[in-house]
Amino acid sequence: MKRFFKSINVRELLLPLGQLIMFSLGSAVVLSAIVLVLALMLDKTAIGMAVTERFNASLFTYTLINLPQVLIDGLTIGFVYAAVALGYTMVYGVLEFINFAHSEIFAVGAFVGVEILIALETAGVLSRVSLGMAFGILILAIFAGMFAAGALAVTVERVAYRPLRGAPRLVPLISAIGVSFLLQDLIRLVEGLTTGQFNRIFPTFGNFDERLIFGEVGLGATTITMGISIKSIIVIVGAVLMLVGLNYLVNATKVGKAIRAVAQDRPTASLMGIDVNRIISLTFLVGGLLGGAAGVLYALKFTRIDPFVGFFPGLKAFTAAVMGGIGNLTGALLGGIVLGMLETFAGSYMGVFTMGAAGTEYKDIFAFTILILVLIFRPQGLMGENVSQKA
Repeated sequence: MKRFFKSINVRELLLPLGQLIMFSLGSAVVLSAIVLVLALMLDKTAIGMAVTERFNASLFTYTLINLPQVLIDGLTIGFVYAAVALGYTMVYGVLEFINFAHSEIFAVGAFVGVEILIALETAGVLSRVSLGMAFGILILAIFAGMFAAGALAVTVERVAYRPLRGAPRLVPLISAIGVSFLLQDLIRLVEGLTTGQFNRIFPTFGNFDERLIFGEVGLGATTITMGISIKSIIVIVGAVLMLVGLNYLVNATKVGKAIRAVAQDRPTASLMGIDVNRIISLTFLVGGLLGGAAGVLYALKFTRIDPFVGFFPGLKAFTAAVMGGIGNLTGALLGGIVLGMLETFAGSYMGVFTMGAAGTEYKDIFAFTILILVLIFRPQGLMGENVSQKA
Protein backbone atom coordinates (compact mmCIF):
# COMPACT_ATOMS: atom_id res chain seq x y z
CA MET A 1 0.00 0.00 0.00
CA LYS A 2 2.82 2.42 0.86
CA ARG A 3 4.50 1.58 -2.41
CA PHE A 4 1.26 2.39 -4.25
CA PHE A 5 0.91 5.81 -2.63
CA LYS A 6 4.60 6.57 -3.25
CA SER A 7 4.08 5.89 -6.95
CA ILE A 8 1.31 8.52 -7.18
CA ASN A 9 2.45 11.83 -8.63
CA VAL A 10 0.73 14.25 -6.27
CA ARG A 11 1.73 17.25 -8.38
CA GLU A 12 -0.15 15.94 -11.43
CA LEU A 13 -3.22 15.36 -9.25
CA LEU A 14 -3.20 18.83 -7.71
CA LEU A 15 -2.14 20.80 -10.79
CA PRO A 16 -5.44 20.48 -12.70
CA LEU A 17 -7.37 21.32 -9.53
CA GLY A 18 -5.35 24.52 -9.23
CA GLN A 19 -5.99 25.27 -12.90
CA LEU A 20 -9.71 24.65 -12.41
CA ILE A 21 -9.86 27.11 -9.54
CA MET A 22 -7.74 29.69 -11.36
CA PHE A 23 -9.72 29.49 -14.61
CA SER A 24 -13.08 29.50 -12.82
CA LEU A 25 -12.21 32.48 -10.64
CA GLY A 26 -10.55 34.34 -13.51
CA SER A 27 -13.50 33.88 -15.86
CA ALA A 28 -15.97 34.78 -13.10
CA VAL A 29 -14.12 37.96 -12.13
CA VAL A 30 -13.63 39.22 -15.70
CA LEU A 31 -17.17 38.53 -16.91
CA SER A 32 -18.73 39.79 -13.66
CA ALA A 33 -16.75 43.03 -13.93
CA ILE A 34 -17.86 43.56 -17.54
CA VAL A 35 -21.53 42.93 -16.74
CA LEU A 36 -21.48 45.17 -13.64
CA VAL A 37 -19.82 48.00 -15.57
CA LEU A 38 -22.47 47.70 -18.29
CA ALA A 39 -25.22 47.70 -15.66
CA LEU A 40 -23.73 50.81 -14.05
CA MET A 41 -23.53 52.59 -17.41
CA LEU A 42 -27.14 51.72 -18.30
CA ASP A 43 -28.54 52.42 -14.83
CA LYS A 44 -29.80 55.93 -15.65
CA THR A 45 -31.04 55.11 -19.15
CA ALA A 46 -34.46 53.89 -20.26
CA ILE A 47 -33.26 50.33 -19.68
CA GLY A 48 -32.37 51.06 -16.07
CA MET A 49 -35.67 52.86 -15.46
CA ALA A 50 -37.61 49.92 -16.91
CA VAL A 51 -35.86 47.52 -14.52
CA THR A 52 -36.45 49.87 -11.58
CA GLU A 53 -40.14 50.09 -12.41
CA ARG A 54 -40.48 46.34 -12.70
CA PHE A 55 -38.37 45.14 -9.76
CA ASN A 56 -38.27 48.26 -7.56
CA ALA A 57 -34.47 48.13 -7.67
CA SER A 58 -31.75 49.64 -9.83
CA LEU A 59 -30.32 47.76 -12.80
CA PHE A 60 -26.98 47.51 -11.01
CA THR A 61 -28.63 45.99 -7.92
CA TYR A 62 -30.64 43.54 -10.02
CA THR A 63 -27.48 42.47 -11.88
CA LEU A 64 -25.47 42.09 -8.68
CA ILE A 65 -28.11 40.04 -6.88
CA ASN A 66 -28.49 37.59 -9.78
CA LEU A 67 -24.73 37.25 -10.26
CA PRO A 68 -24.04 34.30 -7.88
CA GLN A 69 -26.71 32.12 -9.51
CA VAL A 70 -25.47 33.01 -13.00
CA LEU A 71 -21.92 32.02 -12.01
CA ILE A 72 -23.08 28.65 -10.67
CA ASP A 73 -25.06 27.88 -13.83
CA GLY A 74 -22.15 29.01 -16.02
CA LEU A 75 -19.68 26.74 -14.26
CA THR A 76 -22.03 23.76 -14.55
CA ILE A 77 -22.46 23.98 -18.32
CA GLY A 78 -18.82 25.02 -18.72
CA PHE A 79 -17.56 21.82 -17.13
CA VAL A 80 -19.80 19.76 -19.44
CA TYR A 81 -18.32 21.53 -22.49
CA ALA A 82 -14.82 21.02 -21.11
CA ALA A 83 -15.38 17.29 -20.61
CA VAL A 84 -16.60 16.87 -24.21
CA ALA A 85 -13.85 19.16 -25.57
CA LEU A 86 -11.21 16.85 -24.12
CA GLY A 87 -12.34 14.13 -26.56
CA TYR A 88 -11.64 16.41 -29.52
CA THR A 89 -8.34 17.51 -27.99
CA MET A 90 -7.10 13.98 -27.31
CA VAL A 91 -7.64 12.85 -30.90
CA TYR A 92 -6.28 16.06 -32.43
CA GLY A 93 -3.23 15.95 -30.20
CA VAL A 94 -2.24 12.53 -31.53
CA LEU A 95 -3.47 12.59 -35.14
CA GLU A 96 -3.92 16.33 -35.83
CA PHE A 97 -7.37 15.33 -37.02
CA ILE A 98 -10.82 16.64 -35.98
CA ASN A 99 -13.10 13.76 -35.06
CA PHE A 100 -16.47 15.31 -35.90
CA ALA A 101 -18.17 12.02 -35.02
CA HIS A 102 -17.30 12.65 -31.36
CA SER A 103 -20.59 14.52 -30.85
CA GLU A 104 -22.54 11.40 -31.89
CA ILE A 105 -20.37 9.23 -29.65
CA PHE A 106 -21.44 11.61 -26.87
CA ALA A 107 -25.08 11.07 -27.93
CA VAL A 108 -24.73 7.27 -27.91
CA GLY A 109 -23.40 7.40 -24.35
CA ALA A 110 -26.37 9.56 -23.33
CA PHE A 111 -28.90 7.19 -24.95
CA VAL A 112 -27.40 4.03 -23.47
CA GLY A 113 -27.39 5.52 -19.97
CA VAL A 114 -30.92 6.89 -20.26
CA GLU A 115 -32.34 3.69 -21.79
CA ILE A 116 -30.94 1.64 -18.91
CA LEU A 117 -32.57 4.01 -16.42
CA ILE A 118 -35.88 3.92 -18.33
CA ALA A 119 -35.78 0.09 -18.28
CA LEU A 120 -35.23 0.15 -14.52
CA GLU A 121 -38.08 2.65 -14.15
CA THR A 122 -40.40 0.42 -16.20
CA ALA A 123 -39.46 -2.52 -13.99
CA GLY A 124 -40.41 -0.47 -10.93
CA VAL A 125 -36.90 -0.46 -9.50
CA LEU A 126 -36.47 3.33 -9.40
CA SER A 127 -39.69 3.95 -7.45
CA ARG A 128 -38.37 2.37 -4.28
CA VAL A 129 -34.67 3.17 -4.21
CA SER A 130 -32.91 4.72 -1.24
CA LEU A 131 -30.70 7.77 -1.59
CA GLY A 132 -27.50 5.73 -1.68
CA MET A 133 -28.97 3.26 -4.16
CA ALA A 134 -30.07 6.14 -6.41
CA PHE A 135 -26.48 7.35 -6.64
CA GLY A 136 -25.31 3.80 -7.29
CA ILE A 137 -27.79 3.37 -10.15
CA LEU A 138 -26.73 6.70 -11.64
CA ILE A 139 -23.07 5.65 -11.51
CA LEU A 140 -24.05 2.36 -13.20
CA ALA A 141 -25.74 4.32 -16.00
CA ILE A 142 -22.69 6.55 -16.40
CA PHE A 143 -20.35 3.54 -16.65
CA ALA A 144 -22.68 1.87 -19.17
CA GLY A 145 -22.68 5.03 -21.28
CA MET A 146 -18.89 5.21 -21.04
CA PHE A 147 -18.46 1.57 -22.09
CA ALA A 148 -20.79 1.92 -25.09
CA ALA A 149 -19.26 5.22 -26.24
CA GLY A 150 -15.70 3.96 -25.74
CA ALA A 151 -16.36 0.76 -27.72
CA LEU A 152 -18.01 2.79 -30.49
CA ALA A 153 -15.10 5.24 -30.65
CA VAL A 154 -12.57 2.41 -31.04
CA THR A 155 -14.73 0.77 -33.72
CA VAL A 156 -15.07 4.02 -35.66
CA GLU A 157 -11.31 4.54 -35.56
CA ARG A 158 -10.63 1.03 -36.79
CA VAL A 159 -13.22 1.01 -39.57
CA ALA A 160 -13.46 4.61 -40.80
CA TYR A 161 -10.18 6.33 -39.89
CA ARG A 162 -7.29 3.85 -39.81
CA PRO A 163 -7.54 2.86 -43.52
CA LEU A 164 -7.33 6.59 -44.38
CA ARG A 165 -4.43 7.46 -42.12
CA GLY A 166 -1.98 7.98 -44.99
CA ALA A 167 -4.47 9.95 -47.10
CA PRO A 168 -4.58 13.76 -47.38
CA ARG A 169 -6.11 15.40 -44.30
CA LEU A 170 -9.31 16.36 -46.10
CA VAL A 171 -10.18 12.69 -46.75
CA PRO A 172 -10.47 11.50 -43.09
CA LEU A 173 -12.22 14.79 -42.27
CA ILE A 174 -14.92 14.01 -44.84
CA SER A 175 -15.08 10.47 -43.47
CA ALA A 176 -15.63 11.86 -39.97
CA ILE A 177 -18.53 14.02 -41.17
CA GLY A 178 -20.02 10.97 -42.92
CA VAL A 179 -19.69 8.86 -39.77
CA SER A 180 -21.37 11.66 -37.81
CA PHE A 181 -24.46 11.64 -40.04
CA LEU A 182 -24.47 7.84 -40.15
CA LEU A 183 -24.49 7.56 -36.36
CA GLN A 184 -27.25 10.17 -36.05
CA ASP A 185 -29.52 8.18 -38.35
CA LEU A 186 -28.55 4.87 -36.72
CA ILE A 187 -29.57 6.23 -33.31
CA ARG A 188 -32.87 7.41 -34.78
CA LEU A 189 -33.41 4.04 -36.52
CA VAL A 190 -32.67 2.00 -33.39
CA GLU A 191 -34.90 4.19 -31.23
CA GLY A 192 -37.68 4.05 -33.81
CA LEU A 193 -37.52 0.24 -34.03
CA THR A 194 -37.22 -0.38 -30.28
CA THR A 195 -39.22 2.39 -28.60
CA GLY A 196 -41.03 4.21 -31.41
CA GLN A 197 -40.10 7.53 -29.78
CA PHE A 198 -37.89 10.34 -31.00
CA ASN A 199 -37.35 12.03 -27.63
CA ARG A 200 -36.34 10.27 -24.42
CA ILE A 201 -36.76 11.76 -20.97
CA PHE A 202 -34.30 11.17 -18.13
CA PRO A 203 -36.31 9.35 -15.39
CA THR A 204 -37.03 11.16 -12.15
CA PHE A 205 -35.65 9.27 -9.15
CA GLY A 206 -33.64 9.97 -6.03
CA ASN A 207 -33.39 13.60 -5.00
CA PHE A 208 -31.31 14.87 -7.93
CA ASP A 209 -33.74 17.69 -8.72
CA GLU A 210 -33.67 19.00 -5.16
CA ARG A 211 -31.97 22.38 -4.75
CA LEU A 212 -29.62 23.36 -1.98
CA ILE A 213 -30.67 26.91 -1.13
CA PHE A 214 -28.00 29.45 -0.22
CA GLY A 215 -30.41 32.27 0.51
CA GLU A 216 -33.28 34.39 -0.71
CA VAL A 217 -33.21 38.06 -1.63
CA GLY A 218 -36.30 40.24 -1.97
CA LEU A 219 -36.35 42.42 -5.06
CA GLY A 220 -39.52 44.50 -5.01
CA ALA A 221 -42.45 42.12 -5.38
CA THR A 222 -40.11 39.36 -6.56
CA THR A 223 -38.03 37.02 -4.41
CA ILE A 224 -34.84 35.70 -5.97
CA THR A 225 -33.75 32.31 -4.64
CA MET A 226 -30.07 31.44 -4.92
CA GLY A 227 -29.06 27.80 -4.86
CA ILE A 228 -27.73 24.83 -6.78
CA SER A 229 -29.44 21.57 -7.63
CA ILE A 230 -27.94 18.27 -6.57
CA LYS A 231 -27.71 17.17 -10.20
CA SER A 232 -25.64 20.28 -10.99
CA ILE A 233 -23.24 19.31 -8.19
CA ILE A 234 -23.03 15.80 -9.65
CA VAL A 235 -22.25 17.24 -13.10
CA ILE A 236 -19.50 19.49 -11.71
CA VAL A 237 -17.94 16.76 -9.54
CA GLY A 238 -18.11 14.21 -12.38
CA ALA A 239 -16.51 16.59 -14.86
CA VAL A 240 -13.75 17.55 -12.39
CA LEU A 241 -12.95 13.87 -11.73
CA MET A 242 -12.71 13.22 -15.48
CA LEU A 243 -10.48 16.23 -16.04
CA VAL A 244 -8.16 15.33 -13.18
CA GLY A 245 -8.05 11.66 -14.18
CA LEU A 246 -7.24 12.44 -17.81
CA ASN A 247 -4.52 14.91 -16.86
CA TYR A 248 -2.94 12.28 -14.60
CA LEU A 249 -3.18 9.59 -17.29
CA VAL A 250 -1.51 11.74 -19.94
CA ASN A 251 1.18 13.38 -17.81
CA ALA A 252 2.05 10.89 -15.06
CA THR A 253 1.77 7.36 -16.46
CA LYS A 254 3.69 5.18 -18.92
CA VAL A 255 0.62 5.05 -21.15
CA GLY A 256 0.48 8.83 -21.15
CA LYS A 257 4.16 9.00 -22.04
CA ALA A 258 3.49 6.69 -24.99
CA ILE A 259 0.55 8.87 -26.09
CA ARG A 260 2.74 11.97 -25.96
CA ALA A 261 5.50 10.17 -27.88
CA VAL A 262 3.09 9.15 -30.64
CA ALA A 263 1.73 12.69 -30.75
CA GLN A 264 5.22 14.11 -31.16
CA ASP A 265 6.65 11.71 -33.74
CA ARG A 266 4.87 8.54 -34.83
CA PRO A 267 7.72 6.94 -36.85
CA THR A 268 10.25 7.48 -34.06
CA ALA A 269 7.81 6.21 -31.43
CA SER A 270 7.32 3.08 -33.50
CA LEU A 271 11.11 2.56 -33.72
CA MET A 272 11.29 2.86 -29.92
CA GLY A 273 8.96 -0.13 -29.53
CA ILE A 274 5.62 1.67 -29.10
CA ASP A 275 2.65 0.04 -30.83
CA VAL A 276 1.33 3.14 -32.62
CA ASN A 277 -1.97 1.59 -33.72
CA ARG A 278 -2.67 0.39 -30.19
CA ILE A 279 -1.91 3.82 -28.70
CA ILE A 280 -4.13 5.57 -31.24
CA SER A 281 -6.96 3.14 -30.49
CA LEU A 282 -6.40 3.77 -26.79
CA THR A 283 -6.61 7.51 -27.41
CA PHE A 284 -9.97 7.08 -29.15
CA LEU A 285 -11.09 4.82 -26.29
CA VAL A 286 -10.25 7.43 -23.67
CA GLY A 287 -11.97 10.15 -25.70
CA GLY A 288 -15.03 7.94 -26.10
CA LEU A 289 -15.15 7.14 -22.38
CA LEU A 290 -15.10 10.84 -21.56
CA GLY A 291 -17.74 11.57 -24.19
CA GLY A 292 -20.04 8.81 -22.92
CA ALA A 293 -19.81 10.01 -19.32
CA ALA A 294 -20.40 13.60 -20.43
CA GLY A 295 -23.45 12.44 -22.42
CA VAL A 296 -25.12 10.85 -19.37
CA LEU A 297 -24.27 13.90 -17.23
CA TYR A 298 -25.74 16.15 -19.92
CA ALA A 299 -28.94 14.07 -19.94
CA LEU A 300 -29.10 14.31 -16.14
CA LYS A 301 -28.75 18.09 -16.29
CA PHE A 302 -31.10 18.86 -19.21
CA THR A 303 -33.49 15.87 -18.91
CA ARG A 304 -34.51 15.48 -22.57
CA ILE A 305 -32.42 13.89 -25.32
CA ASP A 306 -33.00 13.06 -28.99
CA PRO A 307 -30.87 11.53 -31.79
CA PHE A 308 -29.44 14.97 -32.59
CA VAL A 309 -28.64 15.83 -28.98
CA GLY A 310 -24.91 15.65 -29.63
CA PHE A 311 -24.83 18.25 -32.39
CA PHE A 312 -24.98 21.52 -30.45
CA PRO A 313 -23.04 20.35 -27.35
CA GLY A 314 -20.45 18.85 -29.72
CA LEU A 315 -20.24 22.08 -31.70
CA LYS A 316 -19.88 24.09 -28.49
CA ALA A 317 -17.24 21.67 -27.16
CA PHE A 318 -15.31 21.89 -30.42
CA THR A 319 -15.54 25.68 -30.16
CA ALA A 320 -14.22 25.47 -26.59
CA ALA A 321 -11.31 23.27 -27.70
CA VAL A 322 -10.38 25.70 -30.49
CA MET A 323 -10.83 28.72 -28.24
CA GLY A 324 -8.53 27.27 -25.58
CA GLY A 325 -6.00 25.88 -28.06
CA ILE A 326 -6.88 22.55 -29.64
CA GLY A 327 -4.32 19.87 -28.86
CA ASN A 328 -3.83 21.28 -25.36
CA LEU A 329 -5.65 19.67 -22.41
CA THR A 330 -5.38 22.79 -20.28
CA GLY A 331 -6.69 24.86 -23.19
CA ALA A 332 -9.75 22.59 -23.54
CA LEU A 333 -10.47 23.10 -19.85
CA LEU A 334 -10.14 26.87 -20.11
CA GLY A 335 -12.17 27.06 -23.31
CA GLY A 336 -15.02 25.02 -21.83
CA ILE A 337 -15.26 27.16 -18.71
CA VAL A 338 -15.06 30.44 -20.65
CA LEU A 339 -17.66 29.32 -23.20
CA GLY A 340 -20.06 28.08 -20.50
CA MET A 341 -19.70 31.35 -18.62
CA LEU A 342 -20.21 33.46 -21.76
CA GLU A 343 -23.30 31.52 -22.74
CA THR A 344 -24.88 31.77 -19.30
CA PHE A 345 -24.06 35.46 -18.82
CA ALA A 346 -25.49 36.30 -22.24
CA GLY A 347 -28.61 34.21 -21.65
CA SER A 348 -29.22 35.77 -18.23
CA TYR A 349 -28.57 39.45 -18.94
CA MET A 350 -29.02 40.01 -22.67
CA GLY A 351 -32.81 40.25 -22.43
CA VAL A 352 -32.57 42.75 -19.57
CA PHE A 353 -29.90 44.93 -21.20
CA THR A 354 -31.80 45.06 -24.52
CA MET A 355 -35.27 45.52 -22.97
CA GLY A 356 -36.38 42.20 -24.43
CA ALA A 357 -35.24 42.92 -28.00
CA ALA A 358 -32.69 40.08 -27.83
CA GLY A 359 -33.36 37.22 -25.44
CA THR A 360 -31.78 33.92 -24.49
CA GLU A 361 -32.09 32.60 -28.04
CA TYR A 362 -29.30 34.97 -29.11
CA LYS A 363 -26.78 33.90 -26.50
CA ASP A 364 -24.74 31.88 -29.01
CA ILE A 365 -23.89 35.09 -30.88
CA PHE A 366 -21.61 36.20 -28.05
CA ALA A 367 -19.89 32.83 -27.71
CA PHE A 368 -19.06 32.55 -31.40
CA THR A 369 -18.16 36.22 -31.69
CA ILE A 370 -15.54 35.70 -28.99
CA LEU A 371 -14.31 32.62 -30.88
CA ILE A 372 -13.91 34.65 -34.07
CA LEU A 373 -12.01 37.36 -32.21
CA VAL A 374 -9.72 34.78 -30.58
CA LEU A 375 -8.99 33.19 -33.97
CA ILE A 376 -8.29 36.60 -35.53
CA PHE A 377 -5.94 37.89 -32.86
CA ARG A 378 -4.60 34.58 -31.47
CA PRO A 379 -5.14 31.77 -33.99
CA GLN A 380 -3.41 29.19 -31.78
CA GLY A 381 -6.03 29.72 -29.04
CA LEU A 382 -5.87 31.25 -25.58
CA MET A 383 -3.39 28.69 -24.23
CA GLY A 384 -1.48 28.21 -27.46
CA GLU A 385 -0.97 24.92 -29.26
CA ASN A 386 1.55 22.51 -27.80
CA VAL A 387 0.84 19.14 -29.34
CA SER A 388 4.30 17.83 -28.64
CA GLN A 389 3.74 18.01 -24.89
CA LYS A 390 -0.02 17.62 -24.57
CA ALA A 391 -1.73 14.64 -26.09
